[in-house]
Amino acid sequence: MASKFVLLLVFVLDLIAFGLAVAAEQRRSTAKVAQGDGYTYCLYDKDIATGLGVGSFLFLLGSQLLIMVSSRCLCCGKAMSPSGARAGAIILFITCWVFFLIAEICLLAGSVRNAYHTKYRSYIRDTNISCEMLRKGVFGAGAAFVVLTGIVSELYYVSYSRAHDRQASYNRDTGVRMGNL
Repeated sequence: MASKFVLLLVFVLDLIAFGLAVAAEQRRSTAKVAQGDGYTYCLYDKDIATGLGVGSFLFLLGSQLLIMVSSRCLCCGKAMSPSGARAGAIILFITCWVFFLIAEICLLAGSVRNAYHTKYRSYIRDTNISCEMLRKGVFGAGAAFVVLTGIVSELYYVSYSRAHDRQASYNRDTGVRMGNL
């Protein structure tokens, strides 16, 4: 049977990761061109979204590690009994890892790109300089995949537990009777 404590803890970790990713999307760094003494430069606001994105990355990583340790990563431990739950667990395991990798890539790339600030100045007033900023929606995509990862990982854990707890039945009728004719 699936541990309700593990499911609750994974849900809480995923919820925190989702909240941090949404907050990072709302607090992305923005820049504007500012004028100095004879030059123009990019002026960035506070960079809190990078920390929020990294925090979301770490909470999602912790959630995934907890699920994989609890289920022994599907490959270690006692074999599962052949059933629909085993097939479902294998499909959900693969889907869970794909969603997890996409979410982690979005969160990590968003954090790195958000932390990047253009450091050059233009000494000619007539040129327009480009201030590099993170594109809108990167952390939002990460947040969406955090939700998908959370749903699929919990379904995987329940399906794995169901397939793992089921006992193989060896007392079935074989279909060939060699009794009295």
